[in-house]
Amino acid sequence: MSLRLRLTLVAASVVAIVVAAASMTTYFVMRHELYSQVDSELAQHAADPHAVFHGPSPFGGDYVSLINPTGGVAAGLPIPIDANVRNVARGDDGTFYRDAKVQGYHVREIVVPLQGGGAVVVSRVVSYIDHDLGRLRLILLLVSLGGIGAAALAGALVSRATLAPVRRLTGAAERIAETGDPSERVPESGRGELARLGTSFNTMLAALEDAIETQRRFVADASHELRTPLTSLQTNIEVLKQQERLDPAAKQRLFDDLQREAHEMRDLIGGLLELARGDDSRLEKTTFRFDELVESVVERARSRFPDLAFEATVEPTTLTGSSDRLERAVWNLLENAGKWSAPGSSVDVTLSGGELRVRDHGPGIAAEDREHVFDRFYRSAAARSLPGSGLGLAIVREVAEAHGGTVVAEDAPGGGAILTLRLQNS
Repeated sequence: MSLRLRLTLVAASVVAIVVAAASMTTYFVMRHELYSQVDSELAQHAADPHAVFHGPSPFGGDYVSLINPTGGVAAGLPIPIDANVRNVARGDDGTFYRDAKVQGYHVREIVVPLQGGGAVVVSRVVSYIDHDLGRLRLILLLVSLGGIGAAALAGALVSRATLAPVRRLTGAAERIAETGDPSERVPESGRGELARLGTSFNTMLAALEDAIETQRRFVADASHELRTPLTSLQTNIEVLKQQERLDPAAKQRLFDDLQREAHEMRDLIGGLLELARGDDSRLEKTTFRFDELVESVVERARSRFPDLAFEATVEPTTLTGSSDRLERAVWNLLENAGKWSAPGSSVDVTLSGGELRVRDHGPGIAAEDREHVFDRFYRSAAARSLPGSGLGLAIVREVAEAHGGTVVAEDAPGGGAILTLRLQNS
């Protein structure tokens, strides 16, 4: 059952219940009023039954029947006698009203005890009340059916207008599912919850479009970056097929090139896998000492770059996050500093207030490169002669954002560059 049909049925059902309750209330109030008026007049006539006694003539007003103490009709209109009438005639019960059938007519009666025994019964034909109540029932039924029909029509029109944005959203979602193109947008006119739903839907589509475009660029860039080392590997392998023509020195150079290219491929694939993880919330997070992690990475850097002096100043810092990913980010910062530092220079590592600052004494970062150093696969003109895939600092930014932090690059006073990793959950 569609939502529109459900809304229409709900509207019609609510109106049906309200109209039925109102109609029943109106009917019983009118019935009570009519019978109350008749009962009041019958009570007045019963107070002086001889004034209204007409005998058993055709009905034309109120009729009186006298009941003797034994329960028989002593005079007047012959009426049905039951146990209640006999009890009144014997003096056991008091006055009461009843409905009865007399000669095929519906009558309303009051039964009143007489002093000394017996009872008087005053009757009035109330067929006109039955007729009026029948007409009232018909009118109320027609009004109820008309109200329900009008409510169903109004509900259908209102639900159609109200659910128009939902139908547009549904159509857009179906077209996107069919074409795989999230560039479509739905109108955001109006106010209220449905307008906000349209805005949220468009925001979701924009995010989806950005994600798909980012994925496409990532695949394209990764394919481009992988092509170069693969081509080089293939070329060297083709040369090695003719190794009998090569002298030992040439063979060694080929093996060294193959080893270097294999390392580059490994690093590139590792970087791609790291970026593919993004800010995956399923990664295991623990609470650990970040200062100890930094000191451990600094020791690795000293072994990796023995010609540089790594000076570390750290203060106790506790973090909750992925220690493996943060270790990779810290290593990428130190490796980047080591790559740009001249032999015999120093790299200063400072951890304070949740900020990790890595300063090298290299050539610094050119102004045109500063905004792009954290982009995936970006390599400045000066970096193209150095080993690397252009993913190291991009990984640092991904890790920082996954932990609610940021990373920025600045020129250092006196030369060199400062890269600052700011973490918010320390």
